[in-house]
Amino acid sequence: MLDILKGRGANGSNGEKIGLGPTRRPVIGLALGGGAARGFAHIGILRTLIANGIVPDVVVGTSIGAVVGGLHAAGRLDTFEEWGRSLQGMRNILGYLDIRLNGSGLLGGEKLATRLENAVGQTLIEDLPVKFASVATEVRTGHEIWLTRGRVVDAMRASYALPGIFSPVLIGDRWLVDGALVNPVPVSAARALGAEIVIAANLSSDIFTHSTTIYSHGAMPAPVAAGPEETTAKRRFPRFFSPEKTMKREFFGSAGRPGISSVMVDAFNIMQDRITRARLAGDPPDLLITPRVGHFGWFDFHRSEDLISLGTRAAERALESIQEAIHVLAPPPEGAAPKAGE
Repeated sequence: MLDILKGRGANGSNGEKIGLGPTRRPVIGLALGGGAARGFAHIGILRTLIANGIVPDVVVGTSIGAVVGGLHAAGRLDTFEEWGRSLQGMRNILGYLDIRLNGSGLLGGEKLATRLENAVGQTLIEDLPVKFASVATEVRTGHEIWLTRGRVVDAMRASYALPGIFSPVLIGDRWLVDGALVNPVPVSAARALGAEIVIAANLSSDIFTHSTTIYSHGAMPAPVAAGPEETTAKRRFPRFFSPEKTMKREFFGSAGRPGISSVMVDAFNIMQDRITRARLAGDPPDLLITPRVGHFGWFDFHRSEDLISLGTRAAERALESIQEAIHVLAPPPEGAAPKAGE
């Protein structure tokens, strides 16, 4: 395996590669895609790259990618990982879902925002040690918004504001929602911020790999009506069917019927998959890391350890290709004469 260039910095600092002579280290960009809880895989990817000397100078993210990228840039990624590992099951997750019946989303999102704010405080994007951008979408116009200044916590929160689930976030004079509506894996933003080599992490590559067209389909047999025993039970034990429990059951659904959240998330998954394929085809990264996390749900935050491990393995599989690409695509030192045939 080729040895990676040493040193870091977006100013093009010089480094040496053993046996290959001096060469200028390229500006490395990392584009982190959306995927809710699956975003814990980004932690494994980031740490594996850095442990092998591949330190990004530019970090951009969409949705959960913006959260992981922002926390990394602010030096607070450990806090997010510790929070994920502390969650023991869906009961803990429900504690962060402040469900409400008014407003522009089913969830207020205040509890999650408070935790993020406790982690990064009033840190501004322009004060971060690396270039960072969070991608969001303007509600009324559909504009793709790159948040490159202001509070890090506001930029993260706007980027993960899934429409219908979380309320839009007002930044400046624009109402913003999830950036995955327009740019799920923001390779273009990384290039625009000066990245010469872009490594992208796509969390949705294995969700709809075999999607097809069902050309002949019909109705299923009529469902069996609820028996009198079930109806009587609901009358006798109303406390088991409280409004709060009913609302959460409607939100998450049951084995026989999808809930509000699952329908919205599945619809968003389908849309994100199609947009991601189109965007990556038009503006492909230099290297693409695709952890196999499609079987994890959007609310499986309590499975962070497994997700981090999958991210680590995916990055390890890509290391040799990344190192070779950095060597091949690395720009020559300033003033260096081109080799014969170039």
